[in-house]
Amino acid sequence: MKETKTLEFKREVSRTFLKTVSAYANFGTGEILFGVDDDGNVVGVSDPEKLCLQIENYINENIKPAPRYTLDVRKKNDNELIVLTVYEGRDKPYYYHGKAYRRSDTADVEVDRLELNRLVLAGQNLSFEEVRAQRQTLTFETLSSELRERIGLEAVDSDVLKTLRLYSDDEGYNNAAAVMADENEFAGIDVVRFGASENEILDRGRFIGVSALRQFQSSLSMYRTYYQYERIEGALRTMHELVPEEAFREAVANALVHRLWDSPASIQISFKSEGIRITSPGGLPSGISFEEYVGGRVSILRNPIIGNVFYRLNYIEMFGTGIARILASYEGAAATPEFSASDNFLTVVLPVLRNAQPLTLEESAVLECFRKGRLLTRSEVQEASGIGRDMAIRTLNDLIDKGRLRKVGSGRATRYELN
Repeated sequence: MKETKTLEFKREVSRTFLKTVSAYANFGTGEILFGVDDDGNVVGVSDPEKLCLQIENYINENIKPAPRYTLDVRKKNDNELIVLTVYEGRDKPYYYHGKAYRRSDTADVEVDRLELNRLVLAGQNLSFEEVRAQRQTLTFETLSSELRERIGLEAVDSDVLKTLRLYSDDEGYNNAAAVMADENEFAGIDVVRFGASENEILDRGRFIGVSALRQFQSSLSMYRTYYQYERIEGALRTMHELVPEEAFREAVANALVHRLWDSPASIQISFKSEGIRITSPGGLPSGISFEEYVGGRVSILRNPIIGNVFYRLNYIEMFGTGIARILASYEGAAATPEFSASDNFLTVVLPVLRNAQPLTLEESAVLECFRKGRLLTRSEVQEASGIGRDMAIRTLNDLIDKGRLRKVGSGRATRYELN
């Protein structure tokens, strides 16, 4: 046996285990095995019933508020063990001698002020995005423009902001509203284009203190500059993608929606010849494993208010399909995206396509139309893209064949949407 983030060994009962109790109650259910040495050897305990009572007394006297836990006596190799299971609680933070702890690999460390603030909010069943914003003089030109362009909403007033849960009469603007405001005090996105090595910086875009929507748009603009290009092949001019735009859009939108907005760290986007790396502050949300995250089987939004705005603008799906959509954009490619997670960061690596199926300029123009609406008719595509009827029909069918669009309905009710 080996110690892990959720498994601790104690040879005997002493007060040192109480830091681990605080850590598990604050950040995730775990077990402490009494009667096992640091190397995982079972040495057993004597008089386990008496020790269980001692453990209970230690916890009840020293951990505030009282956490939920169970004690179980088990037998292994003719030795008796005590298994203490501490469950993550709702009444956070859980203190031991006035300090709250978390697990760092197999060690217990005191939380810093930022982590303590998060625990306090969690204990109040609040998230950072719900807290009243320090700055109450906010403007929303970027948000208004996006709502007008993408869903046809002409005026953004207090009623719209209330519907989006960005404002209330009692509290005013919350932090989610500040994230969406034209100017704010938050970190943002730092995009760096590297040359032959990371010592060679060819271009940089720092989108800090501006609306999350502006961060998204600016990052996408830089992507298109360096990972999309035109090529003339005979009489045909085609648009090529070195990295699928769909994958980049999903990855950046997910990073903005799931990041820890109270962190001073920015989302880091690295443009390299071999691909794009996107790293966002904040590990996996509580209650989801890495396997569930990569498999797309569970969707837990760290920032549901911000996520709702991105959803209404058709930037993300609310049902955990982001990873699946990234993977689908690489279907049939030799290289595939990579995902990794630590306590403090999530990283997505989007490799360059080696045998990408090229897009014509007409196909690129048609796809761009769908960034502004969910369902479009053929005539709406014609008007938005400026191409003729026959070309529009042919291009729509080609994009369906390439898996980029799908057709909904039939006859006069036919509509098209992104696949």
